[in-house]
Amino acid sequence: MTQAELNRTVAAVTGESVREIAHRGFQFVPSPSDERTAEELILDWDQLDRQRNVALVEQPESESVICY
Repeated sequence: MTQAELNRTVAAVTGESVREIAHRGFQFVPSPSDERTAEELILDWDQLDRQRNVALVEQPESESVICY
């Protein structure tokens, strides 16, 4: 399915215009079973925040907690 076909399909289902759907940027996302394991899809926001930001005060490493 091309991007144009996807936009038309989503527009038909939602009732929005194709232009509005294209503007919102709908995309295909691969199924987790196709490319990644469930553990690879988990994002530790605290760890990512520590990597991206310079801490003014050192923060201890914490264990990741997964909530379902």
